[in-house]
Amino acid sequence: MTDSPVSQMRLVVEAEDYEEALVFFRDVLGLPESESYSGEGGARVAILSIPSATLELANPAQVRMIDEVEVGRPVARRSTLSIRVAFEVPDADATTARLAAAGAEVLAPPTRTPWNSLNARLEAPGGLQITAFQELGGSAAV
Repeated sequence: MTDSPVSQMRLVVEAEDYEEALVFFRDVLGLPESESYSGEGGARVAILSIPSATLELANPAQVRMIDEVEVGRPVARRSTLSIRVAFEVPDADATTARLAAAGAEVLAPPTRTPWNSLNARLEAPGGLQITAFQELGGSAAV
């Protein structure tokens, strides 16, 4: 890996129900809280960490293809900027059930993809679409 002028990326999600979103991402999904702050006027932020993160850029055709594979229909929000956060998990079925029980809407259950992963699409508290994916190893027929 080469040296990068960027040492950290933070995806900032504004959530109307901060407590619900915090419990969902920290306690249910299991992202450790590395820092948290509060300020005047009820301002609050929690910084949840992930050991590894990447920025995945996709053109509209790829977004449509991923929607088709994961959900079977277009579900990504259409705007100037569409964001979906994908989390690699050890068990997509169990994670999807746990997240749904905590209030996420399952848009599509775990589905085997052409790139041999098991992907579930959910709408998380705060309105953020997420994918819980499990790498299955080996190669799949495309």
